[in-house]
Amino acid sequence: MRKVEMKKVVRKMNLKNLTPDVPLADKAVEVPDVNRPALQLSGYFDHFDSDRVQIIGYVEYTFLQTLDEERKKKVYESLLSYKIPCIIFCRNLQPEEMLLKKANEMQIPVFSTDAKTSGFTAELIRWLNVELAPCISIHGVLVDVYGVGVLIMGESGIGKSESALELVKRGHRLVSDDVVEIHKVSDDTLVGTAPDITRHFIELRGIGIIDVKMLFGVQSVRETQNIDLVITLEDWDKDKEYDRLGLEEEYTEFLGNKVVCHQLPIRPGRNLAIIVEAAAINHRQKKMGYNAAQELYKRVQRNLAKK
Repeated sequence: MRKVEMKKVVRKMNLKNLTPDVPLADKAVEVPDVNRPALQLSGYFDHFDSDRVQIIGYVEYTFLQTLDEERKKKVYESLLSYKIPCIIFCRNLQPEEMLLKKANEMQIPVFSTDAKTSGFTAELIRWLNVELAPCISIHGVLVDVYGVGVLIMGESGIGKSESALELVKRGHRLVSDDVVEIHKVSDDTLVGTAPDITRHFIELRGIGIIDVKMLFGVQSVRETQNIDLVITLEDWDKDKEYDRLGLEEEYTEFLGNKVVCHQLPIRPGRNLAIIVEAAAINHRQKKMGYNAAQELYKRVQRNLAKK
């Protein structure tokens, strides 16, 4: 099961640690959902999702202020008796000393943030969904071309990295070279990113490793990108019949999600970067309702009908 270290959550969401004596080394979040424990604070713990991050907003906080000390003590003891990952107070609300003392005793971290509850909750869920999504690593190059995430695949040495470098020089952005980590965020969305160790680097045979971010600036890279289109590079085979119209879409599958895929034969003199750009623009046109192949087919049909 995938996990996100608590220290990483603290860094990403800019949280203030209110229980510094509680060690975070062995703490982790395992589910992307969160819980606002309104019913639990009133004493109802049936079906309590104790494996989720618990978020206290203004409503929960003001409700706690209406309780007497004995009632609060019972609520805190009941809530913290579960092995919850952590408690986060939004809007810079400050928990009572009674809660912090019990949290330290039960070794449950408590944090606070200045962010508003709804916005913070949405961002935390979005980020955890990416971090905890099913993930595979594949050999390829991922580039953002006009906002379209293009995954370039093919045999080693066929020219994937060189194509990516040319695209970067033409103003597009590199996400990952050589190894792409693909996360299934939903049934419709695949998100690609680079492993931490190779992020922003490209390997060029005969030259070595280059740092794209340092050479071309921060505008030439990005951390993540949805995968919208796959282009597979292959050596030209004169006996193979390639699609010349594009009336029917071909697909490839990652983690159960289908992505449009084009087979691109390689011959000397073909400018791969321009072809990838054209494929990305054409893909955007299709998403916006215009299909050039179908338009040509309609024109031919109308011309035949006239005759």
